[in-house]
Amino acid sequence: MKMGDKESSFTKDMRKATRNVHSISDALVNAKLAFALSDDGVWADGLLIFYEVFKFLERNVPETILPVAFHRRTAFEKDLSFYLGKDWEKSYQMRKEVAKYVEHLQSLKERNAMLLVAYVYHLYMGLLSGGQILQKKRRLAKNFTSGVDGAENGMAVTDFGSVPIHELKTRMRRLIDQLAQSYSDETKSLLIEESEKVFQYNNSIIRTVKDVNKVGLRKFLCFSGLFFILYLIYKVFTT
Repeated sequence: MKMGDKESSFTKDMRKATRNVHSISDALVNAKLAFALSDDGVWADGLLIFYEVFKFLERNVPETILPVAFHRRTAFEKDLSFYLGKDWEKSYQMRKEVAKYVEHLQSLKERNAMLLVAYVYHLYMGLLSGGQILQKKRRLAKNFTSGVDGAENGMAVTDFGSVPIHELKTRMRRLIDQLAQSYSDETKSLLIEESEKVFQYNNSIIRTVKDVNKVGLRKFLCFSGLFFILYLIYKVFTT
């Protein structure tokens, strides 16, 4: 595989392999997060369900695969403190769906840690792609001043400072493609299979986001911006 040939890159193969996972039903489930554009409670709960996943990866994946520049644990904690208060961890309990997700990651670490690469790629690229779009829309909905630092207004998770997002995305793709050059065909096949599970587990925990039912979903579906919103949510975890 030539590194300069995008058509033969392993990251492209991973993206193509997950297309079937993104059914209409999954898109509607993910649409729950659209309420987070203006609802702090929904946004905070969305952060909370993914916090443990990112924390696990950053504690268990070496920097050669997940460089510190991509780490988000501290950013998650800053945002959660902003929305839930500085003592949020005292009353925090991991919900069973999240625990099941983390247990799966732990089993991969023990069985074949290389398969965690699928989670690193899809989750962090999600933050760098759809996550950025969703945060910009949320900033507009909440009327935040563009000059305010992300850590000060509950937007630290998607704030990577002065480093251009496109550079981080390129770096992530290049890193995974370079690693894949040394993988066996069997490992690549397993990574493709695990890539589909990334989205399956993501959907399972997104379904647990609270407070969404307080807003009429049927009424929301009538809004003229429906398809645009679905596109934003779809992009969060599909890039």
